[in-house]
Amino acid sequence: MRTFLYPSPLHYRIVPALVYDTNATILFGTDTFLAGYARLSHAYDFFNVRYVFAGAEKVKDETRRVWSEKFGLRILEGYGATETAPVLAVNTPMHFRAGTVGRLVPGVTARLEPVPGVEQGGRLYVTGPNVMLGYLRAGAPGELQAPPEGEYDTGDIVDIDASGFVTILGRAKRFAKIAGEMVSLTAVEDLAARTWPDHAHAVVSLPDARKGEQLVLITDHPDAPREALSSTARATGASELMVPRQILSVNAVPLLGTGKIDYPAATELAAERAMARI
Repeated sequence: MRTFLYPSPLHYRIVPALVYDTNATILFGTDTFLAGYARLSHAYDFFNVRYVFAGAEKVKDETRRVWSEKFGLRILEGYGATETAPVLAVNTPMHFRAGTVGRLVPGVTARLEPVPGVEQGGRLYVTGPNVMLGYLRAGAPGELQAPPEGEYDTGDIVDIDASGFVTILGRAKRFAKIAGEMVSLTAVEDLAARTWPDHAHAVVSLPDARKGEQLVLITDHPDAPREALSSTARATGASELMVPRQILSVNAVPLLGTGKIDYPAATELAAERAMARI
């Protein structure tokens, strides 16, 4: 039995009240939390906030729109990892591009390694003064295992444009190979978010005897027809391969205590539903 953790509606009300009472000027959060605050807070709760920073998960277009229209604030999306102490890139008030995680911070050097089947961008490796010295592993007590040549493998597939803005295309392990084509599960989640912006979605992959892997969309939308996704895909020029064959409607998408999607739990849920149909 797996226990799911969900941010509570009470949390979404308490934090905006605390921000208001303390006259806080800077707010940090994930997309899940920021969307929740926007939904349940008063338009004046964030009157004193100057900067809103987001990380840990992709910020949805709808979340950016609501914060801009309701509070008059831009969400400055950033990106990093524990091993990089932790920031690698971030948008700033002077250098901002919606949909990206901003430019690499000074001192960080990036290298993109091509990924078979992925035409745009590559796997991101970074070096810099903020990169950890190494790991201490249980199998080698007291031995510091440094990253090869000081280069940290982020495990993320990204694209960096001519102006230096970084766009996260997805985790390397968050790609599925369907009928020989590499499909980003993150991009499929974006497709679902465009179709039903007021709901939460998670996309996972399961083995498929015919096509290698199949996509499963888990959503808290009570009625999510596949044709609606297909229409969005056609309108945005997305491949039909990005439209999940299976859509599971649930009361709540599994989340971690941080507000990020619990993908192991979501995959387990999809597999259980698949077995139940056999």
